[in-house]
Amino acid sequence: MQNRKITDWLPTTRKEAAMRGWEQMDVVIFSGDAYVDHPSFGAAVIGRLLEAEGLRVAIVPQPNWQDDLRDFKKMGRPRLFFGISAGCMDSMVNKYTAAKRFRSEDAYSPNGKHSMRPEYATVTYSRILRELYPDSAIVIGGIEASMRRFTHYDYWQDKLMNSILVDSKADVLVYGMGEQPITALAHSMLEKLDGSNDRYITAKEARDIAKSTRQTGYLAHRSEIVTDEENDKLLASHSECLESKKKQAANFLAIEKESNRVNARRVLQENGEMTVVVNPPFPTMSTEQLDHSFDLPYTRLPHPKYNGKRIPAYDMIKHSVNIHRGCFGGCAFCTISAHQGKFIVNRSEESILHEINEIARMDDFKGYLSDLGGPSANMYMMKGRKSELCAKCSRPSCIQPKICPNMNIDHTPLLELYKKVDSLPCIKKSFIGSGVRYDMLLHRSGDKRLDEAADRYTEELIRKHVSGRLKVAPEHTCDNVLRLMRKPPFRQFHEFKRIFDKINSREGLKQQIIPYFISSHPGSTLENMAELAAETKQLNFHLEQVQDFTPTPMTMATEMYYTGINPETGEEIYVARSMRDKESQRRFFFWYKPEERKQIVQILRRMNRTDLIRKLGI
Repeated sequence: MQNRKITDWLPTTRKEAAMRGWEQMDVVIFSGDAYVDHPSFGAAVIGRLLEAEGLRVAIVPQPNWQDDLRDFKKMGRPRLFFGISAGCMDSMVNKYTAAKRFRSEDAYSPNGKHSMRPEYATVTYSRILRELYPDSAIVIGGIEASMRRFTHYDYWQDKLMNSILVDSKADVLVYGMGEQPITALAHSMLEKLDGSNDRYITAKEARDIAKSTRQTGYLAHRSEIVTDEENDKLLASHSECLESKKKQAANFLAIEKESNRVNARRVLQENGEMTVVVNPPFPTMSTEQLDHSFDLPYTRLPHPKYNGKRIPAYDMIKHSVNIHRGCFGGCAFCTISAHQGKFIVNRSEESILHEINEIARMDDFKGYLSDLGGPSANMYMMKGRKSELCAKCSRPSCIQPKICPNMNIDHTPLLELYKKVDSLPCIKKSFIGSGVRYDMLLHRSGDKRLDEAADRYTEELIRKHVSGRLKVAPEHTCDNVLRLMRKPPFRQFHEFKRIFDKINSREGLKQQIIPYFISSHPGSTLENMAELAAETKQLNFHLEQVQDFTPTPMTMATEMYYTGINPETGEEIYVARSMRDKESQRRFFFWYKPEERKQIVQILRRMNRTDLIRKLGI
């Protein structure tokens, strides 16, 4: 695959555009990430999708916002719109840890450099373009825009912030996975231009088009809004949320409910004289639509401008395959279902096998797939048995607090897919690097065929698809905290570990199970963390995969953190807010380190839990 020409990538400069014979762009995309032409990188997906619609698309990756702004000027004004994304992560989550320190590296930048993107990148890029091109159409999208579309809590400023539409001065916001809305916007804009090459879509025209486009948001003057109680949901205003944490919590519940409905309503929130209007989403993508997105002519490589430089996120996924989108787990701290949706969209086996054959052509591929998974490893081809029941439901999770009896959690399609992948001549081994939902494997449905399929999948997974370490995410050991997390009770982890150890022993395998845990999640006390330390020690774990809870916009856990209440019940919950309290909780992960023992002993004595000192052996 090394015999590539620069024109195999979307252009990033005027010179590259000229090599394609392009003088004027239809769309120019600004991204906070390096340009990797791969279906796991949003800017590449949207760029390739619009290119397939016959549009001339350029990408400006990681523009310099601190000089004379030449990066923002070099491609000129596009006929349709400027597209803006902070990247695959919220720019603040990308830059900072839960302790508000710089991360060790920026995984989406060349050589992991920190200085390649600004804080609040979507707002920064959009304001610059609005200043340079006052009447151009600006469309923002990606996870940062998606999760900040209404009034939201920002952990780094420790306050409620406006809708990103207000702060960015953008015309249109695309939320969720952007293929359908961005294509619809582009088609409507082309119709508006009616073949003319002499004019551009204006900012006002873009806002007018958004009014009738699903899965978009825009700002309108309050006087323009006509509401319909049946089809609209009016949230508490921004000013009301600033005054009342209960109203902010109620807003979140309303937004989450609409996000999880098959037939969602339009959602509106007043902000001064303006109103944030967010249209209902498109129907869940079909397999054919998702296949089209993955089958576009990606080079699967970083742009040649990065030759000789390492892009950490690319190194992690270049030999992996995403087999579906969406997650019906609904974990309280996770943005996946809020952004991708809770209904699973599956790729066809043909599309998956085609991508694997493309990977096999890569010069550095040695026959080992690093991951054959998705947001959760084992949700492929799963959905409700009766779609009419799903249409009436707005539960955030289909598997917590109990697995929905309408959910068909049949692991047979996954087993068949694994078999076909492993039979390919180019594949020596396919590993499952995504997190596995063991609660679905342990569930007994009463249907013998489904239960046997779950057992076969567990056996197959452990025997053939673990690269020495299997990742699972119990997240905590305290059931009260786990309920707030929307995770299964910890006894299920014990049960799964027994099965894992039994199969390893029988097969003579020396594999490890690697559990993920979170400290300082709302509801988790210092005593809960001490008990977590004692329980994981009894299981002979020296924990490695751990994190301190980071509040990120538009998650249930973040609303708990900010409000101090459980939005679903209204009850007050404990929240570790100060850095000192958060550090104390995190310390218990590392009870086995000599430098932590003295302080842990002091804490346990203050809590009168000398029993845990004995259990920890410190």
